[in-house]
Formats: sequence, C-alpha cells, structure tokens
Amino acid sequence: MDVLLVGGTGLISTGITRQLVERGHDVTCYTRGETEPRVPDSVDFLEGDRTDYDRFERQMADVDVDAVVDMVCFTPEDAESAIRAFSGRIDRYVFCSTIDVYSRPVSRMPLAEDTPRHPPTSEYGANKAAAEDRFLAAHVDEGFPVTVLRPWHTYGEGGRLIHTLGDATSYVSRIREGRPIVVHGDGTSVWAPCHRDDVARAFVSAVETEGVEGETYHVTAEEHLTWNEYHRTVAAALDAPEPELVHVPTDVLSELVPERTQPLRDHFQYSTVFDNGKAKAELGHEQTVSWAEGVRRTVEWLDDRDRVDHWETDPVPDRLVAAWRDARARLDTDFGGSDADGSA
Repeated sequence: MDVLLVGGTGLISTGITRQLVERGHDVTCYTRGETEPRVPDSVDFLEGDRTDYDRFERQMADVDVDAVVDMVCFTPEDAESAIRAFSGRIDRYVFCSTIDVYSRPVSRMPLAEDTPRHPPTSEYGANKAAAEDRFLAAHVDEGFPVTVLRPWHTYGEGGRLIHTLGDATSYVSRIREGRPIVVHGDGTSVWAPCHRDDVARAFVSAVETEGVEGETYHVTAEEHLTWNEYHRTVAAALDAPEPELVHVPTDVLSELVPERTQPLRDHFQYSTVFDNGKAKAELGHEQTVSWAEGVRRTVEWLDDRDRVDHWETDPVPDRLVAAWRDARARLDTDFGGSDADGSA
C-alpha cells in the first residue's frame, strides 16, 4: 500500500513511519524539512507547509497514494483543506486527534468515545474537536473515509519524561541524584503514559483494517499509575534511590510558577481513565511497553545524545521545596500556638 504521512518525523509519527515500512508499505512523508528524520532510507519526502492550503492542495494533486495519516491537522480549516485535497482519491484517511477534546474534570470513568466533548480541555482540544466534526460530517455526506484516533500522553525515544513542572530533562538528573521531586497535590491523581510504539501500532492498524471508516478510537495506556508511583517507577527503572516526594498543593504551584504549570492545570491534577475496549477489539491495540521499560529506553536515548541537563541548571524545584517547607513550618508553629477553639 502507498501511504502518505502528513508529518512523519515527530514523536508518534516516527514510530508510525518505521512500522509502516516494516510491514512492507511504501511511505512518503510530507514535512517542512525542519526536523532531522529518524526513519528508514526507503521513505520518500515532500516538503511544504500544509497551512499554505493552495500550495498544499496543488502538491497533493500530484501524489498517488492509497491512504493518508495526518499527524499535523490542528484546526477545522486544516480539515477542510485535507477534504478538498483527498476526497474521492484515497481508501483511508487516519486523523490524529486527542483526548483533549473532553472536559476536565470528568464526572465518571472510564470515558468512552461517545462521552460528551464540550467544553474541551483547551483551545487545542476545541480545534481538534472541530476538525473531528468536519471530517465525520464529510464521511456521512460525501463518503470521506476518515478514521479518528485519540491518543493521550505519548512518550518514548525522541521525547522527554514529563513531570509536575513540565518536561525539563533535569528531572532525570534529580531522580538519579536523589534530589527532592515536587509533586502536585497528594500525588494520588491517576496518569497513564503510553509508549509511542504502542500508539503507532494502532495507527498502522487503522491504515490496514477494513471497515473502520467513520469510527473514533481511544488509543491510550492500560497501565494506570498515581503520580507517586509514576515517580517511584522512574527511580526504580534508573536504579536511583527511592525518590523524596514533596507534595505541594496544585493551586499554590499554579500561583508561584504559572509559566511552568499549564499542563498541571489542564491535565495532571485530574484523574482520567479511558476505555480502550473498542480499539482493542477492532484495531488490536494493546500496551506492550511497560512504564518502567519505556523509561529506560527513553532515558537511554537522551543519554546517548547528551540531552540530560544537570539538576543544577533548573533552580526552580529546590526554590519551591525550600519555600513550601518554610511555609509549612510556620503554619505548624502558628497553629500549634493556638488553643483548640482558635484563640491565642
């Protein structure tokens, strides 16, 4: 099968490209040419900007493929352009959406694909939801052969490990050196990282599987962890000391370091579990890479490229730990100096 990836060199899409080639497909990647590709030599490349719609559609008119996997469609306008470019010309169009289309916090779990999506978690999620709507309407009205996949947190070689304060690689150094790790809340909210190879396999299956047009699938992890266990597993995977976890309320972190806590406000503070049953049954989706194994592989990739920053390059965690411990000590002293009825 001839497959075009719009994208193809990002975290998930690198895995998709490699697996498509391994399965014998002819692959072309459409990119801006700004990212060094880590894909087989047999892959062909076209360069361009898919948001330059006129040029993109002219370029696509000269491409003869059976299927398209679109990893960089972010808005309904992008979706409209893709429909114009590929309608009536392909057998399958796989759209990479996101679980950000759902609201946070959720009222019940696990979430199924028909869970109401409004209001979405973020502007990014709102645009992805609007793109989904446009594609699925085109499927109903015009027979556009779209399949929608919704990943969650995907990580792996080529990426980093996330944590409460973002994705600075100095986190790995802190874990290795036994430095205190800032954790939001009490560390019991639930998170589920899925390695990019497992997510990529679902995309490849969506290309190859008949009868999935017009369907939407969750392709998320099955191994659900509290954030406390998340960090403990990272430490164990790296043969590091048991981590010293310092729990700080989410609202305090948001106020003190707002520039470091957008993902915390939108995602990390909430427990969310997704039902993968539909993708497991129809796409064969499964989590084969454990969090511990994925951590080892990801950090090895970073180490090989000297991309792990030393913990001293990021003073924010230690400043937060010191300030929080000082505030807690003063609170304990003040409260301990009061009578049970609150009087001095």
